[in-house]
Amino acid sequence: MAVKHFNLPDPGEGLVEAEIVTWKVKVGDVVKVNDIIVEIETAKSLVELPVPYAGTVAGLFAAEGDTVEVGTPIISVDDGLGGDVAPVTGPPTGKAAGTAGTATPATSPEGIEPGATGDTTGEAAGEARVANLVGYGPRVTSGKRRARKSESLAATTTSQVNQAFSPVAAPPDSPAPPESPGPPESPAAQLVTVPVPGGGKVLSKPPVRKAAKDLGIDLSLVAGSGQGGIVTRADVEAYAAGGRATATGPSDLLANGAGSTSYAEPVFAATGERETRIPIKGVRKVTAQAMVTSAFTAPHVTEFITVDVTRMMKLVDRLRQDRELRDVKVSPLLVVAKALVIASRRHPGINAAWDEAAQEIVVKNYVNLGIAAATPRGLMVPNIKDADQMSLRQLADAMANLISTARDGKTQPADMSGGSITITNVGVFGVDSGTPILNAGEAAILCFGAVRQMPWVVKGKIKPRWVTQLGLSFDHRLVNGDLGSRFLADVAAILHDPGQALVWG
Repeated sequence: MAVKHFNLPDPGEGLVEAEIVTWKVKVGDVVKVNDIIVEIETAKSLVELPVPYAGTVAGLFAAEGDTVEVGTPIISVDDGLGGDVAPVTGPPTGKAAGTAGTATPATSPEGIEPGATGDTTGEAAGEARVANLVGYGPRVTSGKRRARKSESLAATTTSQVNQAFSPVAAPPDSPAPPESPGPPESPAAQLVTVPVPGGGKVLSKPPVRKAAKDLGIDLSLVAGSGQGGIVTRADVEAYAAGGRATATGPSDLLANGAGSTSYAEPVFAATGERETRIPIKGVRKVTAQAMVTSAFTAPHVTEFITVDVTRMMKLVDRLRQDRELRDVKVSPLLVVAKALVIASRRHPGINAAWDEAAQEIVVKNYVNLGIAAATPRGLMVPNIKDADQMSLRQLADAMANLISTARDGKTQPADMSGGSITITNVGVFGVDSGTPILNAGEAAILCFGAVRQMPWVVKGKIKPRWVTQLGLSFDHRLVNGDLGSRFLADVAAILHDPGQALVWG
């Protein structure tokens, strides 16, 4: 048989389903082994899937925005080795969808299972299924790659897609665009102009237009923050929130300081809709479940301390000019992270976990430092493995990579598991402090507030000083008040006088 199905593979981490975010191919496209064909979103990350076959795309069995179970066929490829098979243009439904994944084994020259007779989407015409793991199947290299545009145009398109794509809202359930002369492109890579009253045009992507349509939003009323004024999904979500501030450009997820904002008209004034319903899924769903579990399992205690960090701010300025650190981002958060690591070595009990099943306290002899980041996909807490073994430069590099990966929505499940202690930087929003909920499985989380110039008493005189507030939430089952207080005081001491790190480090 000539047509082969590719089933959604197991993404690991106990996940059983994924959402189709963006198809990179359409029916009729020519692909080769390991070409990226689709981007999926699991509850923990965005993943790009390569195809294990070469040939022509015969059918797409799931639309963008659909949630698909592991093992379900999502695409079929005609390898050109058999008879002609009519392309499949829609996902299987009803009985056909159910039988596509449960074909009865039969003998064939290639050892391929023929499709079920009840399949109305192409298997009855001679389609077949093989092992669905990536890398399986014959390495057919006779497939011809479709023509590409120039490298510069491809780079521009990639940049535009990265900025305009935000996987918070469900992608559209739109059919593949009609074929046209010239190199084919995926729907998500095409900019679409929307007429604006007055003769102007709004640039946006099909997923963004679909999200705006679902929310009843006129795109001409939404200010675009993407490159060249492109309206992104984040812009639409912010507009739908009812007039909240929307960022006018990319911002540092983890750096202190507020970016410029613009304020959109409340959605009710534009559409008359009094409510907007957003499905609870993906990262938001997993985060909610973890926070509920943590909040009602671990007895939380939160303590605060206000610190004069003028010396720390002077150190940050010097580090930015240092030859070893000149080409990396140096922020107050970097110094806070280093201080937390040093204080954790002095108080190992803060870097621990409660094992209910074994009735044991697990003290970790390593620091996997989690950084809570607000991303378009929701709150994520990737962690830096073995942060206690890193120099300041290595820690800066690791944090920069964490920020870049989180911005792109490419944080992998392995990067979010195994954390031992976390920092949440609310100062980036201009907030002084808070009472954070523990990341599940950890004993403590440090809240780093905004750094402000304030009047401060220094040697009996009032002077302007840089001041911040730290908050520490901890699990009172394994961290008592004495341990929590001493740990927080040590972090504050290093920030007040960074030279203390030489004594304790």
